[in-house]
Amino acid sequence: MQNSKENKENLNNTFLSNKVVVLVLAVICCLLWGSAFPSIKIGYKLFGIGSKDSMSQILFAGIRFFLAGILAVIFGSILQKKFLFPAKKSWRMVFNLSIFQTICQYFFFYMGLAHASGVKSSIINGMSTFFAILLACLVRKQEKLSVSKIIGCILGACGVIIVSLSGGSLGDSFAIKGEGFILIASVSYAISSVLIKDYSAKENPVTLSGYQFIVGGIVMILVGLLAGGRLNMTSPSGILLIIYMALISSVAYSIWGILLKYNPVSSVTIYGFTNPIFGAVLSAVFLAEWNTISVKYLISLILVSLGIYIVNRENSK
Repeated sequence: MQNSKENKENLNNTFLSNKVVVLVLAVICCLLWGSAFPSIKIGYKLFGIGSKDSMSQILFAGIRFFLAGILAVIFGSILQKKFLFPAKKSWRMVFNLSIFQTICQYFFFYMGLAHASGVKSSIINGMSTFFAILLACLVRKQEKLSVSKIIGCILGACGVIIVSLSGGSLGDSFAIKGEGFILIASVSYAISSVLIKDYSAKENPVTLSGYQFIVGGIVMILVGLLAGGRLNMTSPSGILLIIYMALISSVAYSIWGILLKYNPVSSVTIYGFTNPIFGAVLSAVFLAEWNTISVKYLISLILVSLGIYIVNRENSK
């Protein structure tokens, strides 16, 4: 039995460490996350949530993540043919992840998105990749910080900075309640990425993702309701939208957690720089923000792509 378990783990390690597999799965995750930017904006309209109604935004997020956690646990249990439930010693990890991956990250992300365009938000959010690699290398010592990783991070960060500028002045386009909050959310996400890398060696990453969403969702629902948040669904399509958004989280974060378990943080999180690519295009399509797309966005996306290439080239050696 022990040998069978070890053989299965070795097979998973070989398959999930394959660069092509990582590429495909990571891009799928980022495509799903990119679609979240316009989905949230549309969701605000379908549930009658104003840009200044912060508590209703938190309530909206809480319902989405609670449902995402339930779906992750159900799907994971079906795939593994057993009910997923954290071990007693794993609950501390669940709560830690919930604070950074759900509560703190999305508290700032949802409120920030209400005060910034979907296109710009999606690209600024790519800073989470920069922070995750630095934390993994310098703080958690999970891997070495090389020249290639530094260059890749700098290129990605330059892409974010360029898209944040408007008329050559950072002050003209950077608002604390908008872009600032999204940046804080990015740091929180980066912390959760390095944590799940450590935690997944001790607990099933799908279990961790599912239950941290449930805990975080409950906290956000309670905070939203107690602070006066309310949802007024203006169309039945709102139900389908929130189910889709729950699937975005449950599927993408579960896959992401599995990839982090079997690969260096930099090899996986560097693909996070593709979030702006998908987010910008999907926001332009679904939010009619084509007028916000300019040459600076193209330059930004080129820099992001170069950063991904450089980091992956080194990790494949």
